[in-house]
Amino acid sequence: MSQPPTRTLQVDGKSIETDSEGYLRNLGDWSEAFAKAEARREGLELTDEHWQVIRFLRAYFHEHGVQAQVRVMIKHFAQAWGPQRGNNHYLHEIFPVGGPQKQGNRLAGLLRTKGEH
Repeated sequence: MSQPPTRTLQVDGKSIETDSEGYLRNLGDWSEAFAKAEARREGLELTDEHWQVIRFLRAYFHEHGVQAQVRVMIKHFAQAWGPQRGNNHYLHEIFPVGGPQKQGNRLAGLLRTKGEH
């Protein structure tokens, strides 16, 4: 069985391998510079709010060994940002390419979520 196509992203003079959708092949290759480069490739300008989500996703994965579900993100950010911004609609608005669970995890250097193709 062959692996899906690979592409490379230039980050600080290094070639970083990702799959065809931009998910890292090697999770150890993640850096803030990678997140910025992949976001630029996806047409996304990272704001402080994006970084808060990315850092939350990385910390949650490090602590639990799995990606945070959207409901966990909503609960956390509703407390952090209030109900006007800490909701599913807003999280999808700031991560327009697949929402926080796809685009957020991709930029955080995490794996594809289960069931994602």
